[in-house]
Amino acid sequence: MPESADPADPVSSTEPVPVSVPGPAPAPEVPAVRAVEGDDPLDRAVWRLRSRGCWDDAAALLEPHSVHHAPSALRRAALLVERCMFTATGWAEAEDALRTAEALAGDDDERGGAACERGHLAYAATVLGVRDRADEARSALGRAAALLAPASPGRPLLDFRRGLMAEHIADSPDSARAAYRRAHAGATAHGDSLLLSFTWRHLAGLALRDGELTEARHGFAESLRIREELGFLVGTAPALAALADAAPDADAERLRAEAARLFRLMGGVPTWLADHLSTASAAT
Repeated sequence: MPESADPADPVSSTEPVPVSVPGPAPAPEVPAVRAVEGDDPLDRAVWRLRSRGCWDDAAALLEPHSVHHAPSALRRAALLVERCMFTATGWAEAEDALRTAEALAGDDDERGGAACERGHLAYAATVLGVRDRADEARSALGRAAALLAPASPGRPLLDFRRGLMAEHIADSPDSARAAYRRAHAGATAHGDSLLLSFTWRHLAGLALRDGELTEARHGFAESLRIREELGFLVGTAPALAALADAAPDADAERLRAEAARLFRLMGGVPTWLADHLSTASAAT
């Protein structure tokens, strides 16, 4: 099951990308771990809450700023969309926050960022089986692609989300791989360590699907390493479980046990991991 959290370009999703494919070779250089949302006290507080799955509390910190400040409104909407992806709850609150962000957006970057979040919310509703909103997701992500400039900091996230659509909605692994590689290259260029943890993981998932165990293990291990270094606790159990899928039996049992422990610690979040862990347990 894809995650989330958790930008349009005229380039086809199957167009080659000038970036090394993440694999068993040494990982691309990742910038030193930094505060994901910035270095001021509010940013640090929002990140601490978000990383522990306290999206409501993190959004509440931004609420006073989001009434008239477009970037704060977009950040708040993104938090609530991510909560939907991890918990399958809070859809109405996310929709309200998105409408506010869309209303306040004053330039193409802000409008593109809001469209990217709307596309991801529609994707989450579709892939989690809440309601089929695949057409809305495609339309919103296409709109984001038309608005965000190629060098926009929001572009790598858009590419990643287009990869999710290609993999999990269109069932087109080749298009998904190309989009994930673009996102990986962009995340590296912008120093977005958290997004790198997602691109490593999803590229590794495609490698596992193709039977490339060495490449898959490497990508899953990189994803786990980054999340542990960032302190992204809510995303650590999925990373452990993913690595277990590609690990030798002895290591896989230990990794799944740790994933299950963290999953319980986080109160059963992300909700979609429960089925994965129970299926893995039944198979062992």
